[in-house]
Amino acid sequence: METGTTTAPGSTQPDADRVEAVAGELFATLTAGATALMLSLGHRTGLFDTMASLPASTSGRVAEAAGLHERYVREWLGAMTTAGIVEHDPAADTYRLPLEQAALLTRAAGPHNMASLMQFIPLLAQVEDAVVGSFVHGGGVGYESYHRFHQLMAEQSAQTNDASLVDTILPLVPGLTERLESGIRVADIGCGQGHAVNLIARAFPDSEVVGYDFSTDAVAVGRAEAASWGLTNAHFEVRDVADLSGTGTFDAVTAFDAVHDQAHPGRVLRQVAEHLAPDGVFLMVDIRASSDVDDNVEIPWAPFLYAVSTMHCMPVSLALGGDGLGTVWGTQLAQQMLAEAGFTDVRVESVPTDFINAYYVARR
Repeated sequence: METGTTTAPGSTQPDADRVEAVAGELFATLTAGATALMLSLGHRTGLFDTMASLPASTSGRVAEAAGLHERYVREWLGAMTTAGIVEHDPAADTYRLPLEQAALLTRAAGPHNMASLMQFIPLLAQVEDAVVGSFVHGGGVGYESYHRFHQLMAEQSAQTNDASLVDTILPLVPGLTERLESGIRVADIGCGQGHAVNLIARAFPDSEVVGYDFSTDAVAVGRAEAASWGLTNAHFEVRDVADLSGTGTFDAVTAFDAVHDQAHPGRVLRQVAEHLAPDGVFLMVDIRASSDVDDNVEIPWAPFLYAVSTMHCMPVSLALGGDGLGTVWGTQLAQQMLAEAGFTDVRVESVPTDFINAYYVARR
């Protein structure tokens, strides 16, 4: 939201023009939030995918093609038309999803699919009452309160990893691809549903890849996918990654948007450093932002990052008696914590298709 000129210090009356401007900005925020909810619905119901495959069609035809009830589809189309997402021909009473919107709102868009991101809004809203309680009484909100969260995170990471993990992300580490081809031991900490584990294992059959996560349900999904792909070199274990004792050493450790969620991230980073082989490498993917809130004013999506932190990442850590590091810990603090954990060589890289994350390549 634009702040504009503020009232002069010492003034007891707000500037009337500014009040009017702020009111307009707040209404725009309300509308954007409502639109995000409708975009999430369009993604989850497959309506965007359906409309991308259709010519201009009536609401009845769209509903039939999507296998949905027409009355709901018609009302949703009203929201999408007034939001400028869908085009409506009043003479024919037909609706069309322009190619430009389809390029950003369908599953075929892969990592560019922004409709998938919109699911965070209704998901986080489900825990508003619990988070309000934490504001008042302290404490946190347990993972079990976040229905579909692992599924949504898996969907988000899969969009990026399917497109970029093997060919773009892993090569950020010089020589890693060649070592994986020869056969090394890899761990993915906080692996969630384990899709990245399975992608690496499938691409490099001579390497052993193990995923660790404390969610039994998430690990079960990873094991099922590994079995369906016929992988014998992908393994999963339910484990708190703040304690890696007994796991042996690893030639490479990865963490995909997982460290800031940990109860005690500093302890996790120390465990990673201690369990790396002498020539091992740690590839940590985490949110690209500054540790200074004033620097983040220039990031257009910073309010979203802070919202996710307030509504999920910080509460789940605090619920475990953790540090509550939060999503927006920032690159400065991340590099400081890596150094404190024992990493002496840290580079921060980027991937063109991923504007949200920073890629840390760290060695002891």
